[in-house]
Amino acid sequence: MIAAASDAIWNNRAACGRRYKVTCTGATNQGVPHPCTGQSVVVRIVDYCPPGCRGTIDLSQEAFSIIANPDAGKIKIQFDQ
Repeated sequence: MIAAASDAIWNNRAACGRRYKVTCTGATNQGVPHPCTGQSVVVRIVDYCPPGCRGTIDLSQEAFSIIANPDAGKIKIQFDQ
């Protein structure tokens, strides 16, 4: 399970290799109204999400589908290292 980190946690590559437990906490104003599955996923940061990235952590499709309905596209999350 992999993800990319935005500037919010990238810290000049310091986040690369770190693992984060990510949980869906709710829907954004778009997409599926109740996207969360109730599960969490542990991902390893392997890439940088460039400026313009619209989130803190950009999950791989496989990781996203564990915690939320893939049709949601974007969700609110809670994460802990």
